[in-house]
Amino acid sequence: MNLPPALSGPRFGSYAPDEVSWLLTDLSGADLEAPAEEREEAVQSGGAHYAESLPVEYQPSPEYQRLFHDALARGARRVALGVGVVAGLLRADRGEDLLLASLARAGTPVGILLRRWAVREGLHWPHVAVSIVRGRGIDEVALRWVAAHHDPAKVVFVDGWTGKGAIVRELSAALERFGGFSDDLAVLADPGRCVRTFGTREDYLIPSACLNSTVSGLVSRTVLNDRLTGPGQFHGAKFYAELAGADLSNRFLDAVTACFDDVATEVPAAVEAVRAGDRAAVFTGWSEVERVSEHYGIGDVNLVKPGVGETTRVLLRRVPWRVLVRPEAELAHPDDLAHVRLLADQRGVVVEEVPGLSYSAIGLIHPRFTRGATGADGRAV
Repeated sequence: MNLPPALSGPRFGSYAPDEVSWLLTDLSGADLEAPAEEREEAVQSGGAHYAESLPVEYQPSPEYQRLFHDALARGARRVALGVGVVAGLLRADRGEDLLLASLARAGTPVGILLRRWAVREGLHWPHVAVSIVRGRGIDEVALRWVAAHHDPAKVVFVDGWTGKGAIVRELSAALERFGGFSDDLAVLADPGRCVRTFGTREDYLIPSACLNSTVSGLVSRTVLNDRLTGPGQFHGAKFYAELAGADLSNRFLDAVTACFDDVATEVPAAVEAVRAGDRAAVFTGWSEVERVSEHYGIGDVNLVKPGVGETTRVLLRRVPWRVLVRPEAELAHPDDLAHVRLLADQRGVVVEEVPGLSYSAIGLIHPRFTRGATGADGRAV
């Protein structure tokens, strides 16, 4: 079977061509964007899958842009340390000859940072970005491409963070049909305790979660739409070249990379601490999500998005109902949730303080949404 070619910048995406090869189909000319309200109604009515269309790209206000730059200035070092820890764990567990396969798009900046750390250590870790869609699985054409060009035993799948673990389970189920690939997903933050390879299990703000394409190489979330791609093609995505003036993708990468030397002396001890601790994937976050879903009468764990990163996505892309925050976390690290508070205020979303949550924040998608829905309980339809 003939396999499609990989895409790379500057023709697709704003990352340098040696930083990542996108195993995606270019759908830049397709009209896929729809208002969040229309998409939510279609998804919850069963009329469409969320991956068949795209949300309208969020354009941040000046105040929100300032929060992103503040978060990056404060958080770059913490991200750099996480990158070093994950890279150290991968070398210890998997060896020095690896291929990074990031889950597009949130995982792609992390894959590039891991590649840059490897270069700093004198290693060459090629990097590709592949699509995975909840409920539909990983892009099997992309997996065949990877297997045709690399040893599957050397492939490490990479993402930014875990929420409740839905993508971890999706990845494991998908890879059961393919021989040789490891489903040990590597992430910077694993607050849901879903993986063995992580920089930390704290729920903290990774600044790249604050924005959409403008911090992810100007590439959209991936699309799986039978009208636009067929057998033998990769999943699709759009390149928003017109947003180049607002692109912060490489600024994020460079700010974190600039901290590598500063954190390097801390990495060996941090790696050993993780290796000496409990690395079991026990999915404690999933249990909490089920409790929250039951408590608020939601009835669908897919509408409960735990963690700072996932809560941010709810506010940027979906129809949010309310946001839960752990006051202890906000007291300790108020800057991690400042952008969540601002987005919730801008969208008129209630923020409820819930002591004792496992996560710093949990975003709840409107559980009974139609465009005529009114009322704080989300049930007046």
